Amino acid sequence: MGKKEKKSNIMLIGFMGSGKSTLGIRLSYKLKLPVKDTDKIIEEREKMPISEIFKTKGEGYFRKLETALLTEIASKGGRSIYSLGGGTPLQLQNQGLICKCGKVFYLKASPETIYERLKGDTTRPLLMCDDPYKKIKELIEYRSPIYERCADHVICVDDKDQSQILDEILKILGEPL
Repeated sequence: MGKKEKKSNIMLIGFMGSGKSTLGIRLSYKLKLPVKDTDKIIEEREKMPISEIFKTKGEGYFRKLETALLTEIASKGGRSIYSLGGGTPLQLQNQGLICKCGKVFYLKASPETIYERLKGDTTRPLLMCDDPYKKIKELIEYRSPIYERCADHVICVDDKDQSQILDEILKILGEPL
């Protein structure tokens, strides 16, 4: 692994419930790097939860905050682990920025896996509908090709535990297991 690659950020993308936050924490512990969640950074800066930002200022405002944050991360570089919100890569401008920020891992999960992980979760506004499985399936079909275009590496998380996924990423990074 070259020196440039060693110093770049690790960007985790994927659908809600794919394991970005949990894996980010485990990678942080293993690599002794800070882990940062872009949604949490925005909430802290705005002093309100994302659901409130959407309600009071609109999705467009929130998406601008995401783009500004990615621009900041790309310009300062560094060596951190970032867990991105599931919708962040959907904007074309963000796709290029994500790639400039560091090495991008797409944690790919099937609709079945996501449904099983999130079926009791009432904190996901997109899934508060009559048929959450159908909604998950539709969103993944739309988003997966976008995530794949952004990714340096696609990691299928179906039927794997966190340790297996962690080991797979560490191998790709050339880090000891």
